[in-house]
Amino acid sequence: MVVVHCHASSPYLRDPQHTALHYLLRRAPPSPPIIYATSPQPLSSSSPSAASTRRTLLVSIATTSFSSLILSPPSKSATNTEFFDLPNSGGVKALDLRAGTGATPVDGDQVAIHYYGRLAAKQGWRFDSTYDHKDSTGEPIPFVFTLGSGKVISGIESAVRSMQVGGTRRVIIPPSQGYQNTSQEPIPPNFFDRQRLFTTIFNPTRLGNGEGSTLGTLIFDIELISIRH
Repeated sequence: MVVVHCHASSPYLRDPQHTALHYLLRRAPPSPPIIYATSPQPLSSSSPSAASTRRTLLVSIATTSFSSLILSPPSKSATNTEFFDLPNSGGVKALDLRAGTGATPVDGDQVAIHYYGRLAAKQGWRFDSTYDHKDSTGEPIPFVFTLGSGKVISGIESAVRSMQVGGTRRVIIPPSQGYQNTSQEPIPPNFFDRQRLFTTIFNPTRLGNGEGSTLGTLIFDIELISIRH
């Protein structure tokens, strides 16, 4: 039987007040079981086979013990991994891709967002993105609107109203909370994208066939950039 006693000789780890030691103790895995090395026949302590067995065993234990001390730093709190219903949103479902740390807007605030807009009826076709709207320096121009003004589709307002600055949220917007007419914002600046979007959502033949519950379903990825009270 080989018993290995391990101890920390560095004063850095022996200091009971050191935060790194507390972290290691908190995350350290359970102590490994005592390992018995057996062989079919007794080996002499001076034989080459016995020495080789001891060296192999010691290296294995040392490697395992050392690797258990190399711990990754604590990860940040994970955001939601499933869609949830936004309260009082008319059926908008949300998934927080990144939690924000800033302020939360209220009605009357001027908010700036970046977004990707996609149409579910066209296999997720991306009809617009603020990251494609560039200024003279090549920087993307955020979309700015006043929360609660009614100029923007309801699904976006519902999503932004409970976000924090710096956060990113994916929302599935049902037709009742999406585009109700061709003047609601955000409006794709590209004429052909705009035409394709609205002729799909407001297609009279397909609406007459009862497809209205699916034609106008939108998917937006929204990043809340800033708030101006």
